[in-house]
Amino acid sequence: MHRNPIGAHVPVAGRGLVGTGLAYAEKVGAEAVQVFVANPRGWATPAGDPRKDAEFREACAARGVPAYIHAPYLINFGSGDARTLERSVESLRHSLVRGTAIGALGVVVHTGSATSGRTRAEALRQVREAMLPLADALDEFGGDPPELLLEPTAGQGSSLCSRIEDLAEYLDALDHHPRVGICLDTCHAFAAGHDLAAEGGTAAALDQLASVAGPNRLRLVHANDSKAGCGSHLDRHANIGAGEIGAEPFAELFRHPSTEGVPLILETPDRSSPEGFGHAEDVATLAKLRARQG
Repeated sequence: MHRNPIGAHVPVAGRGLVGTGLAYAEKVGAEAVQVFVANPRGWATPAGDPRKDAEFREACAARGVPAYIHAPYLINFGSGDARTLERSVESLRHSLVRGTAIGALGVVVHTGSATSGRTRAEALRQVREAMLPLADALDEFGGDPPELLLEPTAGQGSSLCSRIEDLAEYLDALDHHPRVGICLDTCHAFAAGHDLAAEGGTAAALDQLASVAGPNRLRLVHANDSKAGCGSHLDRHANIGAGEIGAEPFAELFRHPSTEGVPLILETPDRSSPEGFGHAEDVATLAKLRARQG
């Protein structure tokens, strides 16, 4: 195992978690994987197949591949719409239960926004009322449940948490629950105004994250370059080295103390190859940066 496994969000449609997902990971050289277990743009909560779940769990363990789930994008615990909030609870619970079944280490969920007239304070109280019980109930899901990983957004609209300092109130709302961690998306952080491209910018952001969230709260990094500029609030992922962040700042991820043991997951555009496995180039770019750190 490397200090920082490098992986990718992998497709699972067709032959499923192992036949499609792990086969894709092997072709692109991914050492960690992230998957969807439901339509990311819908509210459906499909049941898993226990046999296939066990096959995936055992295959990941045998290969030393840590797995993560990304919860659907529609989830918003700050929504002023009662039905959206209800569905958000159902959807996140589904991802957490499925995470337990497939042996995922964490379930990533976007931190959401205040909508329909909700003030920030009202939305954060709602986060506490609706999300904290899910964190408290993790051990009730049986097996070895995943952690709940908060992913700050790029700052669109009335975002509850986009800049790193916003995590202070969000984590306060969740009582700094020990089963709640952070997933830092480099594109989101850059779009929110953290200049990762500046000399020492990535290290400064990681220092701030450790100060705000506390030690060992960072559990996962979404390693994405950005098509848009710093402070743009635009969530537009680019391939590593092909965007406004550039490749070099990613080297800081491999040497900062707070990233010890933290996997990097690519969510970059798939540079098409004849086989359709284009993420291999981005995995290789990050692996070269990691190798330079010794």
